[in-house]
Amino acid sequence: MKIVDVICTPGLTGFYFDDQRAIKKGAGHDGFTYTGDTVTEGFTQVRQKGESISVMFILEDGQVSHGDCAAVQYSGAGGRDPLFLAQDFIPVIEKEIAPKLIGREITSFKAMAEEFDKMTVNGNRLHTAIRYGISQAILDAVAKTQKLTMAEVIRNEYNPGAELLPVAVFAQSGDDRYDNVDKMIIKEADVLPHALINHVEEKLGAKGEKLLEYVKWLRDRIIKLRVREDYAPIFHIDVYGTIGAAFDVNIKAMADYIETLAEAANPFHLRIEGPMDVEDRQKQMEAMRDLRAELDGRGLSVELVADEWCNTVEDVKFFTDNKAGHMVQIKTPDLGGVNNIADAIMYCKANGMGAYCGGTCNETNRSAEVTTNIGIACGAKQVLAKPGMGVDEGMMIVKNEMNRVLALAGRRK
Repeated sequence: MKIVDVICTPGLTGFYFDDQRAIKKGAGHDGFTYTGDTVTEGFTQVRQKGESISVMFILEDGQVSHGDCAAVQYSGAGGRDPLFLAQDFIPVIEKEIAPKLIGREITSFKAMAEEFDKMTVNGNRLHTAIRYGISQAILDAVAKTQKLTMAEVIRNEYNPGAELLPVAVFAQSGDDRYDNVDKMIIKEADVLPHALINHVEEKLGAKGEKLLEYVKWLRDRIIKLRVREDYAPIFHIDVYGTIGAAFDVNIKAMADYIETLAEAANPFHLRIEGPMDVEDRQKQMEAMRDLRAELDGRGLSVELVADEWCNTVEDVKFFTDNKAGHMVQIKTPDLGGVNNIADAIMYCKANGMGAYCGGTCNETNRSAEVTTNIGIACGAKQVLAKPGMGVDEGMMIVKNEMNRVLALAGRRK
């Protein structure tokens, strides 16, 4: 099967691009928008619409495979590639990539994805968002050629012989951390609520008292609203380094506080993502490693999730090798080609680290479907309900794709 044409269309994402540097410099709020001047190159507003590019391969039998190029909410910040605007990058795909795809025979996913993931133009690698979308379209093309689901293609190439099973779905609340929890409970999210605890005084509390009260409320709310007693979701709370900020990155003090959170969550299991951010990769690994050792030494079942300073496949391996946490968030758009997601999950599993196939609210329905297939194929511990911050939409997209894939693959057993 050959690719006979490549078509690109501009699209929207499930959230927005935010100028992180402008926000950190004190951009004001005005309803859902921000006020003030932009700082990061490419931005025309501090908050502007999230953009994507749908890349469609026309196959010689008339079938169409497609993937979506997308970048994270804070595109252009933190050492990432530039702000991802469709009008800037559609010409790159049409001029530099499409000619290399048209006329190509569809072979294996791994070989084709790695080729384009490593491709350079004028000595520079392609934007991560382009590599993300192109590799999705390649995976879909291979699946259509082989008449399999994308999950089966990935399983056969990266995890041969494995049984395809449901993966826990993690719903994120954004700042609406009370009403959105009710939605999660009604729809029985497996893991919840994220909670966006990104400010010490406003959300964590100077001594952690606000988050502690929230965890108690969360426990009581689930017990009150659940319709069956065996519904027991995992608590996964992203604290964006605020515990470290509140307790001066003191390992014992942080462990003491996390222990109180675990007690408050009982009987539910607790995960804490990004407990500290020490603004250095090596030091972050060491802090996560030491805090995990302290918690494990106390016999606590609470888990730590690595996020900050753990962005690339190499970072994932570095944190995994050093037991810097119990789980790693694999931030799917930041890895470029989706082949790297499969590599990262399989490495985590082989080395005793929980693999969280994550991503961003600022993706699309298509990228969410594709990465869900990869999470299933590789046996990730959990996948993120995405895109958006509304709970319902992300859970629908991810859960429905998972159910379809498992039913179709199950029919071929």
